[in-house]
Amino acid sequence: MDILEMTATQLGAAVKSGEVTVKQALDAYFEKIDKYDKTYHCYNTLCRDEAYKRAEEVQKGIDSKTLTSPLAGVPIGIKDNICTKDIKTTCSSKILENFVPPYNATVVERLEKAGMIVIGKLNMDEFAMGSTTETSATGATHNPWDIQKVPGGSSGGSAAAVSAGLAVAALGSDTGGSIRQPCSFCGVTGLKPTYGSVSRYGLVAYASSLDQIGPIGNTVEDCANLFEIISGKDEKDGTSMEFPHFSAEKALAGNVKGVKIGIPRDYIGEGIAEDVKKAVLDAAETFKSLGAEVELFDMPIVKYAIPAYYIIACAEACSNLSRYDGIKYGYKSANARNLRETYIKSRSEGFGMEVKRRIMLGNFVLSSGYYDAYYQKALKAKKLIQQSFFEAFEKYDMVLGPVAPTTALKMGESLSDPLKMYLGDIYTVMVNIAGVPSVSAPCGFDREGMPVGMQLIGKPFGETEILNAAKAFEDATDYHTKKPVLK
Repeated sequence: MDILEMTATQLGAAVKSGEVTVKQALDAYFEKIDKYDKTYHCYNTLCRDEAYKRAEEVQKGIDSKTLTSPLAGVPIGIKDNICTKDIKTTCSSKILENFVPPYNATVVERLEKAGMIVIGKLNMDEFAMGSTTETSATGATHNPWDIQKVPGGSSGGSAAAVSAGLAVAALGSDTGGSIRQPCSFCGVTGLKPTYGSVSRYGLVAYASSLDQIGPIGNTVEDCANLFEIISGKDEKDGTSMEFPHFSAEKALAGNVKGVKIGIPRDYIGEGIAEDVKKAVLDAAETFKSLGAEVELFDMPIVKYAIPAYYIIACAEACSNLSRYDGIKYGYKSANARNLRETYIKSRSEGFGMEVKRRIMLGNFVLSSGYYDAYYQKALKAKKLIQQSFFEAFEKYDMVLGPVAPTTALKMGESLSDPLKMYLGDIYTVMVNIAGVPSVSAPCGFDREGMPVGMQLIGKPFGETEILNAAKAFEDATDYHTKKPVLK
């Protein structure tokens, strides 16, 4: 089998057996990136020299059998808001265009300990603020299925790279759907883990109570193997939690007989495209044929998800982004004449329009006179959303729904109407507010041939159960095998 046709797990097995060397794997991916990434712009930075240097060490570790992970020797792309030592981490923003971290994020350390090799930093919406990867200061990423359409965001570079075969696997981050939505738009699989199951140390913060790093791959198996590597308690992250060790093997049984799955009626009502609705309901029928019990239920709290999410996220963002002031690190305006102008001009020139919009909204909802009216109410809505999920999980093992109300939009559509972009997150933000896990997997195509994704939402630390269900669906269908034709 051609190296570029292998899944991450298959490539790891081929490297371990000696069928493929680590260098050959890197050669294949860098050659394809050189050929196609000018068109799709998935990468901000390539780590060619660092990757080849590390390949020699990894190959020795595999040959001596000291590196035994299923993904040892496998190249991986990293979203550009995850810190990588001595490699630029820009968050796709002018304000961090030359920032080189002096340390690795915990997830990067864990990947390297497992023998994986970072080959580049992937494009994203600036500071993860956006749903299209068009707000990047380095330029937009294009959807491999249709270059005139967006790949989704904010992890658009990560999902597009895996979809286009410019990375066999990737890490993204998910604050309100930023792994799942681009995976849906690009026809690949992604996992938003339970909050606290993966260390956020070294992840540049957008909204600290919502952010979570997760894996993106071609198959459920790839995501499960990646999640096993990166998950677990980390003393460097005060929000990371102790929980039973995740076993990829247990999560890949692919059996849903007797599993109870609920579908919120509010997810398939007004506002959803007919092709998306049909694909998700067809997926429900597939689960029924595999022995699962599927039924509809009411979840009226859905209508409060978008305002609650954007109030909380923007409030946290304006606080987190206050550190970029032109003094300590990052972009500093050359036009400033004093300290006050340094702050104002550095931030005005360094941040893009969407980031400024969210900083302003965050400052507004936290300001005197509006704190109780907006932020406190949003926190109360957060509690109600969490409660709604826990009530659902008393009756169902997991929740099934669409990832987004539409398939990939045309370039420029959302940027011209920010409210439309925000409303596109309606099915994903509740998962982050509740802190529960969700896996996005391909479940069909619309009439234009664009991918449709479904999501399975689980109980806290229920990754094993939702990945198992996604694997059962994957085994019964072939949507995950379909790949775009690159131009």
